[in-house]
Amino acid sequence: MPRALLAVLLTLAVAAGCAGRASANGFTGGKLNVVTAFYPLQFLSERIGGDAVTVTNLTKPGAEPHDVELNPRQVAQVADAGLAVYLEGFQPAVDAAVAQEAKGRSFDVASVVDLVPFKPGSDESGLDPHVWLDPFRFSTIAGKLGDRLAEADPAHAADYRARAGQVQDQLQDLDDAYVKSLASCARHELVTSHEAFGYLASRYGLTQIGITGISPEAEPSPRRLAEVAAEARATGTTTIFFETLVSPKVAETIAREVGAKTAVLDPLEGLTDRNADYFTVMRANLAALTTALGCTS
Repeated sequence: MPRALLAVLLTLAVAAGCAGRASANGFTGGKLNVVTAFYPLQFLSERIGGDAVTVTNLTKPGAEPHDVELNPRQVAQVADAGLAVYLEGFQPAVDAAVAQEAKGRSFDVASVVDLVPFKPGSDESGLDPHVWLDPFRFSTIAGKLGDRLAEADPAHAADYRARAGQVQDQLQDLDDAYVKSLASCARHELVTSHEAFGYLASRYGLTQIGITGISPEAEPSPRRLAEVAAEARATGTTTIFFETLVSPKVAETIAREVGAKTAVLDPLEGLTDRNADYFTVMRANLAALTTALGCTS
């Protein structure tokens, strides 16, 4: 684990003490109420929690999680949770809701999971929250979340830890597939609409070239567009990647400029296909990468 531990994923257990709430102890109908900030955390919570939990995702399917605003009902869901799982600094509205609950009543900060959410190869600038795109690091999160669920609901502790282990095995298989498939490629430059893939690139020996920075809403300057086009030509890039939840127009502009095609590389901030999940999307990403980079395995 790298030495610099910066912003962290917090799993927060809500202590009892909200008299009058139906789920004041964080349970409803015998199930632990788990509130998650966005899809990857929902996915882990559901897989590890199983039938012992009820999971609510604060980011609606198809919505851009960076921009999420919480309505009063969602704030109340945070208040009634037995466990809230979020990424500090990623969604200001979620941070504010958790902070408000901490002020309003007894709020037990039970566990901190150190995840190193920074852009690989940088200092404290260029924060990159997309740690889940590295299955190896995501496996660490899975194990920590299993422990945290076990603390919040001791009656099901053994089941939580067992399911966490199963998810970790699947993530190891996924990591192995990435390592094998990306071991021998004609190109290693990854041109993306924004810099959401730093963890993935760092893990598998790729070089990310982002048209914009960490924020998907940022507009690239004409100078930056020219720089990326020049890099794409110099590296023989054949594919410019865009994302599922943002406009492809900028990627299409670069692609036309350099004679490349475009393809989707999903940062997995949210799902647009209800039949997909973390593993199917990550394997679709791998297929797109091996084609774009000319990999042979």
